[in-house]
Amino acid sequence: MYAIVRIAGQQFRAAPDAVLRVPHLDAEVGGEVTFDEVLLVSDGSRVEVGRPFVEGRAVRAEVLRHGRDRKIIVFKKKRRKKYRRKRGHRQLFTEIRVKDLA
Repeated sequence: MYAIVRIAGQQFRAAPDAVLRVPHLDAEVGGEVTFDEVLLVSDGSRVEVGRPFVEGRAVRAEVLRHGRDRKIIVFKKKRRKKYRRKRGHRQLFTEIRVKDLA
């Protein structure tokens, strides 16, 4: 059984006991979060597709930790103009464990 759920504008495949790395959420470590924007639910033989969301369905998850992803280098250059810009970026994330699909 799995569900496709929208979290912070991105879609994730959530299955029971799956560990997902999602964009940063304002939640306590060890706390519980509920996502009610479920786009699709499948139990192996039957598929429910929402328009846009599946009514009465939600995904409950536990917050495991917060962190920062690996560094990404953003480099801009214009040739022959002595123009160069180098910046680094580390995206914040939250790691969650899916408890159940309600």
